[in-house]
Amino acid sequence: MRRCLEACLVVALAGWLGAVSLLPAQEKSPGDWPVFRGDSLQTGVAVSPLPDALAVLWTFNAPDGIEGTPAIVGQTVYVGAMDGTLYALDLASGKKQWQYRAEGGIKAAPAVRAGAVYVGDLAGQFHCVEAATGKKRWSVPTKGPILSPANFFQDKIVFGSDDHHIYWVTPAGKVAGQVKTGGQVHGAPAVVGDRILVGGCDKSLHVVDPIAGKRVTVLDLEGHVGASVAVRGDHLYVGSMENRFLAVDWKKGAILWSYQPQRGAQPFYASAAVTEDLVVVASRDRCVRALQRQTGKEIWTFATRGRVDSSPVIVGQRVVAASLDGHLYVLDLTRGTELARFDLGAMAGSPAVGGGRLVVGTVRGASSPATRHPSPATRHERIFFRADWADLHGSGWRLKASRAGMADWAAGPRLPRASAADLRTSY
Repeated sequence: MRRCLEACLVVALAGWLGAVSLLPAQEKSPGDWPVFRGDSLQTGVAVSPLPDALAVLWTFNAPDGIEGTPAIVGQTVYVGAMDGTLYALDLASGKKQWQYRAEGGIKAAPAVRAGAVYVGDLAGQFHCVEAATGKKRWSVPTKGPILSPANFFQDKIVFGSDDHHIYWVTPAGKVAGQVKTGGQVHGAPAVVGDRILVGGCDKSLHVVDPIAGKRVTVLDLEGHVGASVAVRGDHLYVGSMENRFLAVDWKKGAILWSYQPQRGAQPFYASAAVTEDLVVVASRDRCVRALQRQTGKEIWTFATRGRVDSSPVIVGQRVVAASLDGHLYVLDLTRGTELARFDLGAMAGSPAVGGGRLVVGTVRGASSPATRHPSPATRHERIFFRADWADLHGSGWRLKASRAGMADWAAGPRLPRASAADLRTSY
């Protein structure tokens, strides 16, 4: 299939003129973002602060789309691209440090620990490369594409695969254990003590004991789950493709409450961000919402002009959310009011925050990488993209596309049309 959306940018936001002091070179700092949602509980809450006023600091052009989330450790950004390239970039300047080529496209967010970068690809290979050089250490094959970002249990690396399994492997690349589920596993596992928590496309929550090598709980979530669970104590929060968002007591195996928008409900592909009081969620109904964590009561709703597959991030008293309408929104956490927005281009991947920077991948509607500062003509380029059909087949989406239908880039790309299913996913 000819890709109509090819080039992408990785964009870093920081204080105007880069007014954030650089961190000393080290393997890990308290403000790192080493896994998909920032920590092992997948909370989506940043430890690193951001300046009050944000501005684009640098951009990095990649030859193909970036649909995943970066990892930030020390002064390095690690991000995968759909052409199968894993990049290491300097956090301060965006300069490429190295690149590594995987067997398949990379949609999963990298996970970084102890001088190693771990990431799966769409060819079903799970890779380990040296964080300093990009040199391959090992790879582990699975029998399906890997969209699931990795996490860490003790010294093991945990991830899911479209082959219906959850794996944990040793730092040497040996499979230490695996559990079979009833469907594809797209979300990142959350790790709580000696338990692994994963939602799946089999409509179930799986609570796994990796020491015993077995599931201890399987809870019916009444809907397919592609997002990652966000954990706060004994409770976790996750949305489904059946347009519902759930709070679950994972220890008791019980659903605590369920939320569904009153009008125009759409699937929840994005993962939630959770604090002591609030759960911030986003949906394909184009809205970002804050729900009361204990009850699920809606506190506020902010409407964008495009689907929100990107998972929102909480930074202090602000929410940062990326939309397929081409804008990165900064919202007040308490009231949901807009504080700022950035016209960056459609974003399917989620932001990462570390070292005083916010980094997010964007998809640009051009046949070659966009300029560092796109001209008005570039920003207003018209994109033609319509699906004749799409169906879920085997391990992933099969899509036939034609250059028909029109979207104005200045207003953000309009949503692709499909007769059978939506075209784009993001985890």
